[in-house]
Amino acid sequence: MRCLALWLSLSVAASLIAQEGPPPLTLEQAIQRALAHNYAIQVQAVERPIARAALSEAWGKFDVRLTGSFYASRDEQPRLPNALTGYRSPSSITQDTTASLALGGSLPWGMSYSLGANTENARGTSNNFVDTYATFAGLALTQPLLRDAGFGPTLTQIRLARTNAAMSEWDYRQAVTNIVTQVIYAYSDLYYAQLRLRSAQRSRDLAAQLHKDNARRYEVQAMSEFDVLSANARVATREDSVLQAEYGLRTAENALRQLISDERQPALLTAAIEIEPLPTLTRAAPDPAADFAVALQQRPDYRLAQLAIQRGDLNRRAARNQLLPRIDATGSYGYNGIGPDFIASRQDARAREATAYSAGVSVSLPLTSTAERSRYRASKLRLHQAELELQQLEQAIVVSLGNAAQLVESTRRRMDVSRESRQLNESMLQAELKRLRAGSGSTFNVLYQQEQLSAAETNEAAAQVAHCRALAEYDRQTGRTLEVHRIVIRSD
Repeated sequence: MRCLALWLSLSVAASLIAQEGPPPLTLEQAIQRALAHNYAIQVQAVERPIARAALSEAWGKFDVRLTGSFYASRDEQPRLPNALTGYRSPSSITQDTTASLALGGSLPWGMSYSLGANTENARGTSNNFVDTYATFAGLALTQPLLRDAGFGPTLTQIRLARTNAAMSEWDYRQAVTNIVTQVIYAYSDLYYAQLRLRSAQRSRDLAAQLHKDNARRYEVQAMSEFDVLSANARVATREDSVLQAEYGLRTAENALRQLISDERQPALLTAAIEIEPLPTLTRAAPDPAADFAVALQQRPDYRLAQLAIQRGDLNRRAARNQLLPRIDATGSYGYNGIGPDFIASRQDARAREATAYSAGVSVSLPLTSTAERSRYRASKLRLHQAELELQQLEQAIVVSLGNAAQLVESTRRRMDVSRESRQLNESMLQAELKRLRAGSGSTFNVLYQQEQLSAAETNEAAAQVAHCRALAEYDRQTGRTLEVHRIVIRSD
């Protein structure tokens, strides 16, 4: 019997736990779910490996390339007939076969190189079609002296790709910051919607109870019919407020669900969601003057603006380099070989008995450089524009920090005032009810005071939500959102 009783008690406890469902969602848990499931964060996260892949692609310009070629040609040149005999001599025929194989590429200071060999077999009428393979094996170099010379122009694309990769990191931080702030807003809105519905239901229930009390007094001739009708009318009016509050609650729930879930089926709208009350946040008064320097270090948009200037300067330097004339130094050094077949000619070249080298300079000087000058002028203007945008952002940060700090202080005071107002309205409602029961009050005053209490409760909830949102906004303005919520972004 004891075992049976124990089993029954455990079964009852298990059923009660199952009926209770999952525990309410806290604000920090909602933020963690958003970090794991929010689509906006997932989409922005893809930009980081894309930018890193682009950086690897830029480095790929220095990859060593293996190139090979093979060409065969036959050229038959007819001859004019003899003026006396009219006889046409046989055509002159030239056959040529060329094969090459080389390793080539470019170096960070702009030099291009090719290390390999090429073999040509030229035969025809002039040598009775005897195979004569001529081979050159060696190294050929080309070094720009002005345009595209040096590390600066050669590494421009790599530096741009590195800057874009850094920008993708700050873009991701900004996306995370924005989503965390939106979750705080949505969580606060849902909490406000719950309190608003609770207050509307309480106000309706108070009106319904007053209607019942008035109806009983009317039956004993202690209350007028007008008082009964007034109370009943207010019940209907407040029922409409309950319906509106229920709709607001559903909308707020859906907004939070969308932020913290990756569900793409209608089940998203039916999943149960219960939240804990907003945490009580106590902080020292914000100091926007001191936090301005912090914002310049941690705000993603400001760091992005700085990187935009860096990118603009790289483009300006690259465009300025393209204004220079192209002067390239070229040279080659190697060995020649010859033989009746391919292998013999290559072996002769490897013997290094016949040296071949060359050196020279090529010059290309545009007469107008219209396109290059236009690109350079546009790059300078874009750089200046980026600098002005940074200065504009600095001014905006100063103003936004001041506004956010003022909002934090204003909402904190508003919380104190609204709490006191709600407490006073509760006392006034109790006093009006006592007066009504004593016969010196009126139904109108009680109904009015009930509505005042409902408004005071709603104002108190709104003030608490506004303060929570103000703190979240101040964190976003200073760039401390991730630090406050202990969010660490790893660089993969």
